[in-house]
Amino acid sequence: MPPVLHIDVPWLLQRHQEVLPEQPAVTDLSALVAAVARHRVDPPRLGVDSDPAWRAAALLHTLALLKPLPAANARFACATAVAYMSAGGAGIDPPHGALVDLARDLISGKADVYAAADRLRSWQL
Repeated sequence: MPPVLHIDVPWLLQRHQEVLPEQPAVTDLSALVAAVARHRVDPPRLGVDSDPAWRAAALLHTLALLKPLPAANARFACATAVAYMSAGGAGIDPPHGALVDLARDLISGKADVYAAADRLRSWQL
């Protein structure tokens, strides 16, 4: 199993600059701090092991719901999850539109972080 990749707020700010260079700056740094803290939880619940998919799902869920940006939060959250998976050595290849659907399901409450992790795992290369 590859070593655990823990990211920090500067890593998230760099993803923001890469993905949304023309978007306004982050307006809620506390949402980024929450995402960083949440992806580090191990184990996420009793009987569930942390893995890159769970950590990426925690980032995706937290960023999508807490909305650290004035706009394009779902896009930022999805891109961050993909970047995390890739940086952790577990790239994904979701079907067309599947990440957008996942973000919508998280925002609407149709899916939780564990369901998101399951979907991310199912897309692993």
